[in-house]
Amino acid sequence: MKTQIEQLVTAALQQLAGDGFLPQEALASPKIERTRDNRHGDFATNVAMILAKPARKNPREIAQALLEALPASDLVERCEIAGPGFINFYLGPTAYHNLIPQILNQGHGYGRSQLGAGKRVQVEYVSANPTGPLHVGHGRGAAYGSVVADLLAAVGYDVHREYYVNDAGRQMDILATSVWLRYLELCDETLTFPANGYKGDYVWDIAATLHRDHAEAYKHAAEEVFDDIPADEPAGGDKEAHIDALIDRAKSLLGDNRYRFVFELGLNTILDDIRDDLSLFGVNYDQWYSERSLTESGAVNKAIERLRGSGYLYEKSGALWFRSTDFGDEKDRVVVRDNGQTTYFASDIAYHMDKLERGFERVIDVWGADHHGYVPRVKAALQALGDDPSKLDVLLVQFAILYRGGEKIQMSTRSGQFVTLRELRKEVGKDAARFFYVMRKCEQHMDFDLDLAKSQSSDNPVYYVQYAHARICSVFDQAAEQRIAFESDPNRVDYSKLTEAHEQSLITNLSRYPESLEAAALNEEPHVLTHYLRELANDFHTYYNTHKFLIDDIGLRDARLQLILATRQVLRNGLNLLGVNAPEKM
Repeated sequence: MKTQIEQLVTAALQQLAGDGFLPQEALASPKIERTRDNRHGDFATNVAMILAKPARKNPREIAQALLEALPASDLVERCEIAGPGFINFYLGPTAYHNLIPQILNQGHGYGRSQLGAGKRVQVEYVSANPTGPLHVGHGRGAAYGSVVADLLAAVGYDVHREYYVNDAGRQMDILATSVWLRYLELCDETLTFPANGYKGDYVWDIAATLHRDHAEAYKHAAEEVFDDIPADEPAGGDKEAHIDALIDRAKSLLGDNRYRFVFELGLNTILDDIRDDLSLFGVNYDQWYSERSLTESGAVNKAIERLRGSGYLYEKSGALWFRSTDFGDEKDRVVVRDNGQTTYFASDIAYHMDKLERGFERVIDVWGADHHGYVPRVKAALQALGDDPSKLDVLLVQFAILYRGGEKIQMSTRSGQFVTLRELRKEVGKDAARFFYVMRKCEQHMDFDLDLAKSQSSDNPVYYVQYAHARICSVFDQAAEQRIAFESDPNRVDYSKLTEAHEQSLITNLSRYPESLEAAALNEEPHVLTHYLRELANDFHTYYNTHKFLIDDIGLRDARLQLILATRQVLRNGLNLLGVNAPEKM
């Protein structure tokens, strides 16, 4: 509806510009909005007031000229000028009647558009370090990122979904060393596990694989491993220095090849688990991009040289620093340490440089909210490289806090005490998890009520929406059981019989779906779609509880059945974009 009104107003504006009444350069896409009060029509525009200054005319004069130039349409019953120059559009009864066959004829395509046609967008999300299983915090980023990508694709963008694999750096070395130390324990070596090691059961599992496949081939005595290692934190030492020394000891005792084998075993085991976990959660990628490939391809050195050439690098205390304070950062950042190793930040600069070099017009990163301080320095690096930092859009996702029985569930990743995404999915199901994760703006804190997510009640939003879809299916099951025939061609039904207030409300809400989809996609706000689906489900449930569908009046019966079929289609379309099933029975 909104698009059709826009087309009518645009045609009128172009005619007035062609007649010389309006300057051509003043024309812009008219902003059409739904009215909050239907006494003021169905849609309204303030385009006359916007054009008043550049056209040097009274806004009401422009509004009157627009009405006179407006093409004839069965869609609009009448138009009125209100206040200083608003134009209110009142739709005719056939406008909404034509909507039902439109929805049913377009099916899966209803609501989709080509707004972003020809534009390439990359969405990178989750990208959790492969140092352990995905937990419920990662789950929110996974659901949010995948839905944002699907929404953008639904409005025409060419979307590339990517996972950045942090397969290099200190955290991966800590994982490899943790696996090796657990392996030594399985070889009956007695040792004190480092405070800063990874302690989850999954580390034992990887160590057990190493022990089962290679027996004691990787064994060294604990005394040899811990000889002259700095004290750990519980003993009054420094846990960071302790784990770093253990990493160096593991590398020296195992040698390059054997250490690399343990490293790769840990990495690949966890990465395979992450891939499987995300796939079962309905999250898939076009590319898994390796951090190590940046170094191997020379991209990191290339980025550093570009920064050096732009004059934004300097040496201090043997390290190489990026002058990020020139771009508003609180302090400058190291890109090459005094030992010659490049930093994670240097890799991140190279990665984002590579993204733009691949030709994406827009790059969307979905990060945890704890990375908020990282955003300005990455944008600063892109600006220093001579790239356009406005092409990077970073969406920060707050952590999800789980509650069971009204009690908060405590979690700690390093200690291994956390609820995994797989455990959450098994407890509440994929559908509830995905729906709940995107019900709020990503930057808002989220309390995830496990009991509510599992409940079969109208208080459970995903159940409420899915139940609306299943209820519609049940109507047609009843029709089949009672051998009630109905008109199957939506184009041959008389919709003027749909005069009840509940029917008008439901039809009007169905017409809002394309607008809700567009808003959710362009503003990167999936919660807009979840709210829309809940409202649509509420309208249907109210209609269902008030009126009968399998009635004797054939004409009215056909119209009502086509209306609820259209409702089922829109519910299904919206749920599919959220990665949620639309069940036929519940």
